[in-house]
Amino acid sequence: QQQLVESGGGLVQPGGSLRLSCAASGFTFSPYTMRWYRQAPGKARELVASISSVGGTTIYLDSMKGRFTISRDNAKNMTYLQMNSLKPEDTGVYYCNRIPALFPWGQGTRVTVSS
Repeated sequence: QQQLVESGGGLVQPGGSLRLSCAASGFTFSPYTMRWYRQAPGKARELVASISSVGGTTIYLDSMKGRFTISRDNAKNMTYLQMNSLKPEDTGVYYCNRIPALFPWGQGTRVTVSS
């Protein structure tokens, strides 16, 4: 069964950090570009960051540049999102997916940034 499982979310104060993880299974992971998405309350899902198959190219939403870092470990079939200097507007459910997308999406991991 092909699936992606996100973890690592939680409640954090503004200015804090979290590291999200995405475990891939059931398919050959390394050839795929991987992406992190966020769905804020009441809003559509949006792309946060993207990383190429060998990790040489990364892309970030402008508001995340300098604060978030996407990485991957092809030997472990894992994708990560290191989030620093978190802001309340970073609150939402974070999902990972590959390109082309895998359906259904994972359950996501919830991040709440609040004092």
